[in-house]
Formats: sequence, structure tokens, C-alpha cells
Amino acid sequence: MIELRVPGDKSVSHRALLIASLADGVSRISGLGDGADVRSSLAVMRALGAGIDTMPAASGGLDATVRGGPLAASGGVLDCGNSGTTARLLAGILAGSGLGGTLDGDASLRARPMRRVIYPLQAMGLRARYLGSPGRLPVRLEPRSSGTFRTLRHRARVASAQVKSALLLAGVTARVRVCVLEPARSRDHTERLLREMGAPLETAEVEEGFEAAIDPAGWDGRLVPLDLSIPGDPSSAAFLVGAALLAGRGVRIEGVSENPTRTAFLDVLAGMGARIERSATSMSGGEPIGEWIVHAGAALDPFDLGGARIPSLIDELPLLSVLAARAAGRSVFRDAGELRVKESDRIGLLAENLAGLGVRVEELPEGLAIQGTPGRLEGRVRTGGDHRMAMAFGVLGVDPAASVRVDDPGCAAISFPGFWDLLERIRHG
Repeated sequence: MIELRVPGDKSVSHRALLIASLADGVSRISGLGDGADVRSSLAVMRALGAGIDTMPAASGGLDATVRGGPLAASGGVLDCGNSGTTARLLAGILAGSGLGGTLDGDASLRARPMRRVIYPLQAMGLRARYLGSPGRLPVRLEPRSSGTFRTLRHRARVASAQVKSALLLAGVTARVRVCVLEPARSRDHTERLLREMGAPLETAEVEEGFEAAIDPAGWDGRLVPLDLSIPGDPSSAAFLVGAALLAGRGVRIEGVSENPTRTAFLDVLAGMGARIERSATSMSGGEPIGEWIVHAGAALDPFDLGGARIPSLIDELPLLSVLAARAAGRSVFRDAGELRVKESDRIGLLAENLAGLGVRVEELPEGLAIQGTPGRLEGRVRTGGDHRMAMAFGVLGVDPAASVRVDDPGCAAISFPGFWDLLERIRHG
């Protein structure tokens, strides 16, 4: 049995850095993810005056001490790199705090939509100007010197944890009521952290979907500092699970997040015939942490995915797509148009790359249909600089009957430093 650990959860790492910077006191965070995306959040919060000291963690990643307090407006550009989470959550914090700033990022991030965050913040009172393409970065958020920030009830067309988090953080920092209604449940790390820090936040399943609301009436606005150990990232662990299945290896992954909004892909894999044992071992920051054991020898059946299941699978669909190439039948996912506005058009790139390797694939408007094959797969993969594309096809490459050359393996470090070393451990047992 190969024993592995994955980096600290990227989603929790972002939120811990951003929200701890708002706390009344000193937070201590261990095991932060050390990928390029999390370092973007670290850099922009320092640029806004947050006192954050880091050092390498004994178990990998970073340990951080965060001295919370009022943030200061930045006269320069706040460079969010490749991180949509950084840009969108920071927009909510800046808007609610009344601080000005210019958000920007790399070419990939500039191509991703910002209007879905900026528009509801404008409804609350934010003044913003797009400096390039409408609805895209860079965007200038104007400071608010007077006037109150308005309450908001936002009905989202698409479930998005980033949009929801931005609006809730605007409500927290402005101390106004915000209610976000989503058609399906998105990941809930922001809600868990805010509750842990004493914010008056409520969530509920309602007839129209899922609702999260902050109501600051009677709240003094104080956020209690964090003492948090970041759980292992389940979206990173997913790639190791997939590699174990294709390589026929038994793998144990320790210290990984068991947050139910992040583990739906395990249910899909179980439906495909994979044998994965799970056990919860501890809690930190409101997040359950556990251990996964992947058993070797499973033959994979196809899947059919769509509707309300998709938001909780959105990051794992590239992995599931390459596993579908080795399933015994035709797999389909639909209703995943959100994949077209990630770090790349992931639907288009998946279709292009699978076909280039010799897989029969049909590109749908919001999904793919993939015919599994036991035959040899061989070719070069274009990642478009997308870390999940690189890792997904890296996983396919551990299959003994596949020869896959990834054009930009280094982009995996955006979210998963050390990925290729762990993949080699699985390949060679």
C-alpha cells in the first residue's frame, strides 16, 4: 500500500488568508497550500497591509501567522495571477470595506468572467470601471468615502462558491444583510470559516435550492482569530485516486478534507466500480478531515452525469473524463457550461486532447460523450496552461497501455506542487 499526502486545500487556504486578515487578533494557520494561486492571495493581502508571516511547514506547504486588522487601500495594481478565487473574493472584501483598488491577473484570468461578481456588488453600491474588455479584468473598484452599502438578496443563475463567497464577505465587511440563493449547493468553506470566527451566518436548503445569509443585526462585527490546520485538498487527491485506479495500485491518502461539498466525485467513482474506503479522523476550522484507501483491481463502468450533481463535481470533471476513456462503455456529462470559462475552455480542450490520443469523443454544448476503449492511447496533449488539464492527462499516462506527453507539465504547480513526483511513486509502486 502506497502512503501519500496531498497539499493543503487550495479553497480553504485562500479563504483562511483573506478572512483571517479581517479578524480581531492574531490567527495561526498551518499547512497552507503552497501553489502559485495561494501565493497570489498571500501577495495581495500583504499589499493591502495585512501582517502575514510565513515559514515552510514540517509536513509541507506553509505555516502562517496573520495579524488581522483594518486593511489599507492600495494605490497600485493588485495582481491576482491565475487565481479566480483571489480576484472574486477580494472584490467582495474591497467593496464591503469601501477600499479602492485595481484588480488584474494573467492572460488566462483576464479571459474569465468578472461581471457575475461585480454586477451584484454594484447593486449594493460599488462603483467599478472595467479598464479593458467589458466584464473582464482589469477592473478598477472606486473607494467609498460616504453613503451606506445596501443590503442584497441575490438569486444566482449558476451555483458558484466564488460569487457566493464574494457577496457574503461584502456583507461581513460592510455589516449589511446579504442573502445568496443558489440553484444547487456549491462548496461551503467560506460559510464554515465565518461561522467558526463568530459571524452571524445561516444556511438552509430551500425549495429553490440552497440559501446562505449573513445578518449582522446585533453583531459587533468582530471576527475571532483562527487556529487552523488546513486539510489536504480533495481535488488534488482526486488525481492520485485516478492514477491508482489506472495503474492498479493500492494507495492510502491521509489527512484529506471530507467536506461533503467536495467529495461527490468519490460517489461517481464508486458507481463506476472503484473500491475506496473512507474514514473521518478529526475536525479543523469546521472542516472534517479523514483518510482514503484506494483498492487496486477495479474495472471501470461508464457514468452519466448532469443537473444538480455538476456543481459539486466541476473541478473533477477533467479527471473523470480521462477515466471515462478507460471505462467499458459510453460516458456522458452535461450541464457543465461553467467548464468553458475556467482557466481554459476545458470542454473544448478535453475533446481535442482525447481525440488526439485516439479516443472517440463527441463535444456537446455543455459537456462531452466519451467512448471508453481498452486500446493503446498515444500522443501529445495541449494544456493551454491549465493545471487541471496537465494533471488529468498525466494521470492517463500512468496507464500501462498509454503514452501521453504533456506540453506544459510545470503548470500543475499552480495548485499541486510535487504532483509529478507523487505520480511517479504510483506508477512504479
